Amino acid sequence: MNIDFPFHFDNLGRTATTDSDDHIRNMIKLLLFTNPGERVNRPDFGSGLLQLVFAPNSAELAATLQFTMQAALQQWLGDLIDVQGLEVISEDSRLQVFLEYVVKRTGEQRTEIFARSGV
Repeated sequence: MNIDFPFHFDNLGRTATTDSDDHIRNMIKLLLFTNPGERVNRPDFGSGLLQLVFAPNSAELAATLQFTMQAALQQWLGDLIDVQGLEVISEDSRLQVFLEYVVKRTGEQRTEIFARSGV
């Protein structure tokens, strides 16, 4: 079992745990919504996705962001997943990321949607 994110306690007062599939989803979410430079000991960890919330939309920005996100997923989670598809949609201050990937350990294909809204 893995520690659940965000950190919390279960109904028995112990550190909450989660299964491997949810843990992988949590790691992807952390990577996508962390800006490079936020982690002290890993300054290149993150995707830069949140910078898109306040940036003007353009095809070039979306292509650049998709490239950097795919590179970040490969660098940090490449031993756990194979990215099959990645699409970022930005509408006003809302971001949606559609991610298709294969879990290497099981060969299972998954599709996840990650969303975040600006303040």
